[in-house]
Amino acid sequence: MPHRYPVVPSQTGIHAPCNDAQLGRTLTQSLMTQSLRYHHLGIPTTEAFAGSVYLPRLKMTVSDHMATPYRIQWMRFDDDCPFPDLVKRLPHVAFEVDDLEEAIRGKKLVIEPNEPSPGVLVAFIEEAGAPVEFLQFSEKDVSNQVASGH
Repeated sequence: MPHRYPVVPSQTGIHAPCNDAQLGRTLTQSLMTQSLRYHHLGIPTTEAFAGSVYLPRLKMTVSDHMATPYRIQWMRFDDDCPFPDLVKRLPHVAFEVDDLEEAIRGKKLVIEPNEPSPGVLVAFIEEAGAPVEFLQFSEKDVSNQVASGH
């Protein structure tokens, strides 16, 4: 079976295939100043889910991302949750970073840096029309907690 290359959006709106070298250069250029470590994939839903934990201060319910091998976190938002629609409607990928300020510098912020739980600093940006979450932990063992910081 032939290798299927990812598709990269162009400025014209036409999606063009790219090879592994092009994709690698693009990713390397955007990540050169910051080490990103995959943390979880957040998926909004309106349905109930197993293992839900309600976060009243954030007006949302989340699942434990550590309960699945790929760190999938289901999220259900209260009607009056103040987060932007982009975050409440689209899945997001979350990365752990060493320096949150550096990770968001020059990016389009959709949720300002905040501390949803002790030792966890979080911000969301918009990249290519999708939400991306960055998390900075003051202690390593905090990075595996359920409340990943929205």
